[in-house]
Amino acid sequence: MMAHPNKSEKPKILILATEACAYPGADNVGQIHMEYPTNTYVVRVPAPVIFPEEFYLRCFEKGIAGIIVMSCGHECPFPGAYDALAARISRVHKMMTERGIETDRLRLCAICTVCSKAFLKEVRQMHDKFGQVFSEV
Repeated sequence: MMAHPNKSEKPKILILATEACAYPGADNVGQIHMEYPTNTYVVRVPAPVIFPEEFYLRCFEKGIAGIIVMSCGHECPFPGAYDALAARISRVHKMMTERGIETDRLRLCAICTVCSKAFLKEVRQMHDKFGQVFSEV
């Protein structure tokens, strides 16, 4: 059974942002005074590949509405990490399908240090689709 937030609580969007690329991109959004939904939580990580498949599933079970994994893409400073991450996300998508969880709730994208528009686009798309209050099931 999947946990859902209270009707009055906005679902949370979690962003795992690489400290080398995506996190500086998120920081840039703040520096240029652009805004994104307040129910978005950005976590700076060395490399998202460190999170096992079960991490994502537990997040959804705990009520996280959507997860965006923002990485450096193929410019990752850790050789082979992006390919390993893409393969892991693919495996998680399969597990999500088996559990009846929409795969759109987990997205992988490449964000560079100055990609403020791309960062905002990803956040807004996830928020528009999953960041509203969950309906009763």
